[in-house]
Amino acid sequence: MSAVPDFLDELESESIYVIREVAASFKNPCILFSGGKDSIVLTHLAMKAFYPLPLPFPLLHIDTGHNFPETIAFRDSMAEKFGLSLVAGMVQDDIDTGRATDSPGENRNRIQSVTLKRMISALRYDACMGGARRDEEKARAKERFFSHRDSSGNWNPRAQRPELWSIFNAHHRQGEHFRVFPLNNWTESDIWNYILREQIALPSLYFAHTRKCVRRNGELLADSAYLPESLRNEAFEARVRFRTLGDITVSGAIESEADTLEAIVKEISGALISERVGRADDKFSASAMEDRKKEGYF
Repeated sequence: MSAVPDFLDELESESIYVIREVAASFKNPCILFSGGKDSIVLTHLAMKAFYPLPLPFPLLHIDTGHNFPETIAFRDSMAEKFGLSLVAGMVQDDIDTGRATDSPGENRNRIQSVTLKRMISALRYDACMGGARRDEEKARAKERFFSHRDSSGNWNPRAQRPELWSIFNAHHRQGEHFRVFPLNNWTESDIWNYILREQIALPSLYFAHTRKCVRRNGELLADSAYLPESLRNEAFEARVRFRTLGDITVSGAIESEADTLEAIVKEISGALISERVGRADDKFSASAMEDRKKEGYF
């Protein structure tokens, strides 16, 4: 195994400190769990923070209904293995009741904010910890560790509070809540080096494998029943892996032979672009991520 940078210990300690601050500052927190590598690392850190006690937070997963089957299978097996409380909010429920509109041929990433805000309100979560990192995307770079959300669940980048000397202001009015990002200072490379060091299990999608794919607007996507038939007719086999997981209709793959953690760490060390460059939902406009965040997105 290759040498692991010492600063991983510092990042781990900082994240655990933030997680413990959440436990001390809020009455009913949760972890936003997508089944992706960042939310898995966040959950791993949270379990470390309170070991040997059980994890004191439930995992909240917003299920678009267009997830990779491998992601759902991994989510369920992880919850069972570690005895974690798992709550799933179904986007389909909001479509069926008319709270959200599903446009044929479009992904459901944007409308999952409706489901997320509904679940937060219904279950009265006052803090939701997520695995977002500042290096992912320019809108993420504006985030504090404690990100205030108003009574509508919306984000105002101009209203975020200073966090001098790691002092967090968790004050909020009834109906408001915080999104908390303990991994803010981590990079994609840090995440993968930590996964390697801790030998954290991940969905098989992150490792190189052969699957049917299609090309849409220059992106390599997994073939699925949610894509137009005309596109699926042009499916071909490719050796790929995914750097980021989300709605199966927008999560771009990369051609790769990296099928071990060591190989992925080496591959990432030479990457010149963010993993979110393969997320088609970030490309609708220059401010796509920020617009979704203002509406209540993760």
